Amino acid sequence: MGRAFEFRKERKMKRWSAMAKTFTRLGKDIVMAVKDGGPDPETNSKLRAVIQNCKTANMPKDNIERAIKRASDKSLGDYKNVLFEGYAPNGIAVLVETATDNNNRTVANVRSYFNKCDGNLGTSGSVEFMFDHICNFIIKNENIDKDELELELIDFGAEELFEDEDGIHIDAPFESFGSLQKELESRNYEISSSGFERVPQVTKKLTEEQEAEVQKLLDLLDDDDDVQNVYHTLDSSD
Repeated sequence: MGRAFEFRKERKMKRWSAMAKTFTRLGKDIVMAVKDGGPDPETNSKLRAVIQNCKTANMPKDNIERAIKRASDKSLGDYKNVLFEGYAPNGIAVLVETATDNNNRTVANVRSYFNKCDGNLGTSGSVEFMFDHICNFIIKNENIDKDELELELIDFGAEELFEDEDGIHIDAPFESFGSLQKELESRNYEISSSGFERVPQVTKKLTEEQEAEVQKLLDLLDDDDDVQNVYHTLDSSD
């Protein structure tokens, strides 16, 4: 189990803690998926993946159907993914993934959070290179030979497989998402969840007081409705 596993283990306990926030983020994912490929999950692989993530998060079926119907309304504005990069106090690199229908608002808000917490909002490319952009899948382990599966999926981009109580985790580079999803579906494996993450290549340990300064910024960012994900190089494994 490598760096991606340790990173995901740390984030796992926080991921579904705020249910309303989670549903808001998934709702935006549905809108973007429908705008990109249409409202039919049979022909829209991106939407299929989002719907599965909604089910994993226990999002009610009615909520999912309403979000798809709403996204199909041509009068509804589109969301755009915008990536922000910067530094929190004490030299901690921060990546902020947003989905916004008002870029001016999002830029102003994100900048204000960095300023309030003595951080610095950087330019494009200033910290992104410090993170590996990966995709991941979790499939249910129904008498699957993990080692054999790993060898078979290498040709489709898989780099690491590991197993825990949730099932078999498959990590691969960001650009391998489509080919891996197609192959897993062709084998009729049940995909519990899938998505993308940015794994820090190197993390930095801070004192408890310094970590609290960084956490203040991370909390402000995470509470913003336009923010989908926040990644950082803080080693908070304790």
